[in-house]
Amino acid sequence: MSSSATLRQVLRARPFALLSSSPINIGSVGPYQVFDRHAKRLQKDRSALREGGARSRTVDYVRDEVADRMIERMVDIKRKFKSVLDVGSGSGHFSKLLEPETTQKVVMLDSSKELLHRDPDDAFEVEVERIHADEESLLSVVEPNSQEAVVSCLSLHWVNDLPGVLVQIKETLQPDGVFLGALFGGDTLFELRTALQLAEMEREGGISPHISPMTDSRDMSNLLGRAGFTLLTVDVDEVKVAYPSMWELMDDLRDMGESNAVIGRRNYIHRNTLAAASAIYKELHGHEDGSVPATFQIIYVIGWKPSPKQPKPLERGTGETNLKEVL
Repeated sequence: MSSSATLRQVLRARPFALLSSSPINIGSVGPYQVFDRHAKRLQKDRSALREGGARSRTVDYVRDEVADRMIERMVDIKRKFKSVLDVGSGSGHFSKLLEPETTQKVVMLDSSKELLHRDPDDAFEVEVERIHADEESLLSVVEPNSQEAVVSCLSLHWVNDLPGVLVQIKETLQPDGVFLGALFGGDTLFELRTALQLAEMEREGGISPHISPMTDSRDMSNLLGRAGFTLLTVDVDEVKVAYPSMWELMDDLRDMGESNAVIGRRNYIHRNTLAAASAIYKELHGHEDGSVPATFQIIYVIGWKPSPKQPKPLERGTGETNLKEVL
């Protein structure tokens, strides 16, 4: 799939009830608890098990496209690694693209056991190790200063304490180790967000969160710097997909394991509200051919753990050429 719109004709049953959450006392939720991690793990597990994994593989297109763009950035790093740690690997969208010229081994880590083991080892070009663990507790399963490279492809938007997880990633890296990541940005699915909000206001007189809050590129630059990374690179891209209607988009999000997991969310949406949202979606954003677009904004980041070997800028006043002479 490319960033150009791709029309997918998918006809299937559409259940609207969301997964039930784990028992959480809203009054005791900590300052960094935005997402129900238990519900998110259940969503990912069930998506991997649905029809023996066939439905999950059908909706790999967004992650596969982003992984393909990430591997281009990885290849630009002219270094061969003994091992690469893939945090929030899912079924290995990025890991499958690694070749022996880049690394000898990949370690996949994910909170969903079913998704982690969805695809066999022979689908990978390099040796594979799988760790079933929560990304939010990375240092409990990965030794500090043990990794040459850490990657994360579209999983960090579900962690509660993103600054803390970035610090843990930095701590797992060896000096001069690299972190390469891709996250959904704040404009992701803005079409769906606005349609649902307008429909709820019209039909129910209020709104509730249905799409998780996400970061933006400026936030990521600040967070990476605060976590202790250096030599930062942050850039933004988009993947646009066209669907026959809002219903197919919602089906695919469910099969991706990307259903709503915000703490305090409603466990259902009224059918008439969804019907209104579908009509609003098509009216505001629809294409002339009747399809509707969905935008996935992707933030790509690269950061390095500080090391004395890394190049450093000269101190102010040490330049020997006057800029006036150049300009």
